Amino acid sequence: MEPEQQRTGGVTGLSLPAQLVVAVAAAAVAVFAAVHLAMVFLHVAPSNTISKNHGKTVDDYIYPEFEQNWKLFAPNPLQQNVAVQVRAEVHRPDGGNGATPWRDLTAEDGAAIRHNLLPSHSQQNELRRAWDFYQGSHDVQDQPIGRRGVLFGQYLRRIVMLRIGTEEGGGTVRRIQVRVASTPVTPPPWNKEKLDTRTVYRVLPWWTVTDADLPEGVSW
Repeated sequence: MEPEQQRTGGVTGLSLPAQLVVAVAAAAVAVFAAVHLAMVFLHVAPSNTISKNHGKTVDDYIYPEFEQNWKLFAPNPLQQNVAVQVRAEVHRPDGGNGATPWRDLTAEDGAAIRHNLLPSHSQQNELRRAWDFYQGSHDVQDQPIGRRGVLFGQYLRRIVMLRIGTEEGGGTVRRIQVRVASTPVTPPPWNKEKLDTRTVYRVLPWWTVTDADLPEGVSW
């Protein structure tokens, strides 16, 4: 009896079509990784010919999900508790209109994180980062500064609509309004610094909701 042929493991043990599929998949992953690294490098690198000529393309790829910053090493960490809240103007089935009470989206995220050993990235950072983006790209009159301001305004609206949906308070959401409550953190007992710990509100204008603000696959 002839000895049994030794089986070959790994990719070489696959059929030729399967090897081709694996090769194509590996090549696609390699190309994506190379493009991603190149985009991030152009974003953080000093201004150069490529970034000047293709800055819009780089920004469209990076913002808002892949933004790079150095806030981890900021010498002055945040000393305020910031809460993003929203209310909606709704159209009710009886034909009437009305505004819902303020809903604290930050508090909802905090409740979802508390006692959760593996909180999601969206619960921890999505809403907070959206507000950071908006605040840094709008002036004191809430007017967008450049194209990034318009983009980050849309981003904040979409996150809010993702949270509240198209139906709220017994009616269909027509407009939304966001406000942010900032409360300074109380100093420790040994710190003699006098600090006003009253909550300050920044109330944004009412936004009319459009299909572009709704989650994918949702329409009026």
